[in-house]
Amino acid sequence: MTGPTVHPASPTTTAARHRIAGAPISWGVCEVPNWGFQLTPERVLAEMQDVGISATELGPDGFLPADPQQMAEVLERHHLTAVGGFTPVLMHQAGLDPLPEIGRILTAYDATHAEVLVLSAVSGLDGYDTRPILDEAGWTRLLDNLDRIAHLASEHGVRAVLHPHVGTMVESGPEVQRVLEGSSIALCLDTGHLLIGGTDPAELTRQSPDRIAHTHLKDVDSTIADKVRAGRLTYTEGVVQGMYRPLGTGDVDVAAIVNTLQGNGYTGWYTLEQDTILTEEPRGEGPVHNVRISADHVRGLLAISSAPKPG
Repeated sequence: MTGPTVHPASPTTTAARHRIAGAPISWGVCEVPNWGFQLTPERVLAEMQDVGISATELGPDGFLPADPQQMAEVLERHHLTAVGGFTPVLMHQAGLDPLPEIGRILTAYDATHAEVLVLSAVSGLDGYDTRPILDEAGWTRLLDNLDRIAHLASEHGVRAVLHPHVGTMVESGPEVQRVLEGSSIALCLDTGHLLIGGTDPAELTRQSPDRIAHTHLKDVDSTIADKVRAGRLTYTEGVVQGMYRPLGTGDVDVAAIVNTLQGNGYTGWYTLEQDTILTEEPRGEGPVHNVRISADHVRGLLAISSAPKPG
């Protein structure tokens, strides 16, 4: 597949560019009801291509065509590779088997050659502002289903990863550790959600680099994140108030995270994912302005990490 037209670049920069993916949520496109104004796929995908992003996560149901072949054609028209997608799944509820729905999703992956199934252990409630706490039986079902889904995905040549996420059943540091100890599934390192949930993403990267198979890079205003963690703001209110910042302008040690991953042979994607809520059709550049800043920042970090070391 031919990549997007960008400014001439060195081989190192080109290699770095092809490991950076976009996510529709950075343009305000989200599965949560009443999240905000939803931009069209044409605009979002064209702007991804414009900033030199070579791949995209698939976005919520309805963003791209449901027919797998039509979905593949839309992506090819914009010279984008399918990485996979954020997939909210109810995995702790008795009597509910998530595998049939996962099988349907993986059929679309077969057509688009997507390679990462990004699972979120949703609560069953709308949005991410409240959640129940799991009992022991719920944890047993959740951990068992994570392994079952990972096995099914592997049969399709897809890597399943769990995405710790605010407002889901796996949010806090102890909950992340319970997944690491009780399941074999790999993690999606979401640097923003981990920080808001009370986990230092740089420290987790140093402790468990072998369990990280996919990365969502977010930068965060820690002052706002502290209010969300303490319950003084809901998650949605935090997003509205600008909790997520372009990479390199917030309080996440993005450089340390990328350096640690690269030093441990990480070969996965770096997805730029700054949750955004739009109230109307943007005037001027809109969300792509921040995406461009983030993409340039990551390209710089990857170029530094892959440069020959002296001596």
